[in-house]
Amino acid sequence: MRIRGVKPFASAVGLLLGLLCAVEAAKVNKHKPWIETTYHGIVTENDDKVLLDPPLIALDKDAPLRYAGEICGFRIHGQNVPFEAVVLDKSTGEGVIRAKDKLDCELQKEHTFTIQAYDCGEGPDGGNMKKSHKATVHIQVNDVNEYSPVFKEKSYKATVIEGKKYDSILKVEAVDADCSFQFSQICSYEIVTPDVPFTVDKDGNIKNTEKLNYSKERMYKLTVTAYDCGKNRASEDVLVKINIKPTCKPSWQGFNKRIEYEPGTGSLALFPSMHLETCEEPITSIQASIMLETNHIGKGCDRDTYSEKSLHKLCGASTGTVELLPAPSNSANWTVGLPTDNGHDSDQVFEFNGTQAIKVPEGVVSTTLKEPFTISVWMRHGPGSREKETILCNSDKTEMNRHHYSLYVHNCRLVLLLRQEPTESENYKPAEFHWKLDQVCDKEWHHYVLNIEFPAVTLFVDGATFEPFLVTEDYPLHASKIETQLTIGACWQGGSARMTQYFRGNLAGLMIRSGKLENKKVIDCLYTCKEGLDVQLPEEVASAVKVEFNPNQSSLSLEGDDIESFEKVMQHISYLNSRQFPTPGIRHLRVTTTVKCFNEETCISVPDSEGYVMVLQPEEPKISLSGIDHFARGAAEFESTEGVTLFPELRIVSTITREVEVEAETEAEGEDDPTVQETVVSEEIMHNLDTCEVTVVGDDLNGDHESLEVDLAQIQQRTLEMSSSNVGMVITGVNTMANYEQVLHLIRYRNWHTEALFDRKFKLVCSELNGRYISNEFKVEVNVIHTANPMDHANNAMVQPQFINQVQHASVDLSGHNLANTHQASVVPSAATIVIVVCVSFLVFMIILGVFRIRAAHQSTMRDQENGKENEMDWDDSALTITVNPMETYEDQHSSEEEGDEEEEESEDGEEEDDITSAESDSSEDEGGEQEDQQGSSRQQQLEWDDSTLNY
Repeated sequence: MRIRGVKPFASAVGLLLGLLCAVEAAKVNKHKPWIETTYHGIVTENDDKVLLDPPLIALDKDAPLRYAGEICGFRIHGQNVPFEAVVLDKSTGEGVIRAKDKLDCELQKEHTFTIQAYDCGEGPDGGNMKKSHKATVHIQVNDVNEYSPVFKEKSYKATVIEGKKYDSILKVEAVDADCSFQFSQICSYEIVTPDVPFTVDKDGNIKNTEKLNYSKERMYKLTVTAYDCGKNRASEDVLVKINIKPTCKPSWQGFNKRIEYEPGTGSLALFPSMHLETCEEPITSIQASIMLETNHIGKGCDRDTYSEKSLHKLCGASTGTVELLPAPSNSANWTVGLPTDNGHDSDQVFEFNGTQAIKVPEGVVSTTLKEPFTISVWMRHGPGSREKETILCNSDKTEMNRHHYSLYVHNCRLVLLLRQEPTESENYKPAEFHWKLDQVCDKEWHHYVLNIEFPAVTLFVDGATFEPFLVTEDYPLHASKIETQLTIGACWQGGSARMTQYFRGNLAGLMIRSGKLENKKVIDCLYTCKEGLDVQLPEEVASAVKVEFNPNQSSLSLEGDDIESFEKVMQHISYLNSRQFPTPGIRHLRVTTTVKCFNEETCISVPDSEGYVMVLQPEEPKISLSGIDHFARGAAEFESTEGVTLFPELRIVSTITREVEVEAETEAEGEDDPTVQETVVSEEIMHNLDTCEVTVVGDDLNGDHESLEVDLAQIQQRTLEMSSSNVGMVITGVNTMANYEQVLHLIRYRNWHTEALFDRKFKLVCSELNGRYISNEFKVEVNVIHTANPMDHANNAMVQPQFINQVQHASVDLSGHNLANTHQASVVPSAATIVIVVCVSFLVFMIILGVFRIRAAHQSTMRDQENGKENEMDWDDSALTITVNPMETYEDQHSSEEEGDEEEEESEDGEEEDDITSAESDSSEDEGGEQEDQQGSSRQQQLEWDDSTLNY
């Protein structure tokens, strides 16, 4: 019986079984092999076995299935890789890497490539093979000491001078071609030649063990070998020849150790006869450096020692600079207690020892600095403690310890603290600027300038710019009505009322300039030295020798290849000090020279040449002030708006005295040599002044009724400055003596309450170079002339009398008084006033007496007319009256006295007399004349002709 559908069913079952078998087969190799990600190996050159870390083993999760769980191989990826990977055990996956060919470390020390493992697939045919990920392999080739040292030169030569022991005559050098550090380094050198007075060190430097003698041996021949650190000896030894030369001392000849410089003589040649002794050694190049050491002079070198404020003006800085460390004076006395250094020959330098500080008075610097502003200072500071050392500080005066701004040193750092004033926004703002500088702690003078234009701050040190390496921020200060205190050398703690953070070092020229920044040109000018080296190159050698100066011209370097040209340039090097009165003393001088021979190595050694420039003491100028030192003026002139000129005839003269040698002829026969005699000569010189101070002698000025005045426009026109107080007036600024004369002529004294004033005394002193040279004290005494009649005195105050005209008709002899010269102004001492008053009073008395006598005579004549009768035809002279003018006799006498006085003055022929101010005598004569007119008018009819009785 046949069953329908059996075949189709069997076919379906077979198909299903085939699919199941295929799926099962696919599941046999379902995992990839696994290896490490990185391998490191070492192989020695000339060997093929690589030691790997970790070992090369591939794992497969299909294990222990055959084929699928076995590793059939490793595959290396890379270009020209000299290695191959081999499977040692398929079931464990263990393998090795070995070199295909011989490796050379000198060609390549390291190799890097990638490796990949693959399994055996599903069967012997490797079907369905799976690969692992790629791993990186680093293999280092170890060196074998196969090369020997080889010297760089075939032979070596050197020349030495007899009688010297050298640290190194020459250096031999060998190299090794091995690639490793151990086998490529030369560990030692050895002199093979026996019994020679030389030795060689491990670096190849050959030196003599004893002093060599030219007469004993003129040349030594040495054989030298080398060993590397693997004990391999050089393949070939090297020959070294050392020539011995007789004693010769290469050095600069014709060099004077002491060079005297006379101030004011311009540049002085330092080496006019210098030449270099090379001991016949041919050279290819020569280098020399000339150093002028001036660190001990002033603030690093000789600079103008005017006040820092005056120096700013000389350098072109605009106004607005405030000097915080001025030289002590009547107007600036807050630095009186500070010790100073170096004195006036150099500069006004203040010393702070860690216990001293000063307070700057109120009003010297504004409470809040107007931005932008500049702070500049000269500072010398050594390594200090870890505490802050304050240069300048503005802090709360009372109650609190807030620092508004300060400049301080901390751990060789210069720090500027600048707290912002209260604002509407309470955001963080830059507050502290830090500079880490070697100059802060090197115990040398340096010039610091801080240009502050918030939030930017730029620091200049010796003219070079430095940016802050650290800037910290802080909140602005809280609003407060507490006043501030500005201090120097420490910081004031208002809460505890004491100083803290003291400074240790030297300061000079501390300045604040508000409202404007200092420009680079002014900063360079302030730092520039007034002394230095100079050279005027001859045209024929200008291109043969290279010359370079450092910025302040304290050193220069020369380089050339021709000795003759080099010597000519050296002979033209000079010292120059442009100051009229330089700081005297020693400036050390050093010449360092290096020469090279044809093998570009130093062949001879030229010792340093040392000397010094002695700047002689400049002739000290004697500044003399002269003029009218005693005079009188009417009270009205003191009370006028113009006042009284104190120094109308002032002269400023400066002279120096020097000894001059003169040859005097000798009268003795047979003596040809003239006799030299020293004569003292005084010469007038011109120089600048920087200060003139007018001081009141006696009581201070009372600002309520007296003052010293000057035309400020004239002061500013001459770029000078004026400050005044109740003790006098100070004019400052660097300017000529002539300009100072003109300004001093304009100083006036006013007093608008002269009733109790009889005299006033003043003193004038001028100086140059910040007080280095000071004039004499020129004292002036001014007397006040009071008129006898108060009403006339008040009227005379409206008219400016002429007091300067010379009085030649004075009727009073005042020759006994010490008055000024007659060719100058009208001068009268205080005693002369009393004499004039007495004489005038006596004159008035004689006039009144004469009038009374005339009246008595007239009355006697009238009585005679009444008693006598005459004939009508005769002249009736009873009524005839002759008027006698009593002043006529006085005027005749007065005129004769004037003629006598004139003759006396002419006969004295140049003798100095004191003139008499005629103001009071004139006014007294006017008063006498008015009294006479009143008496004359009352008797006018009696003193005239009485013609009423005459008959015609």
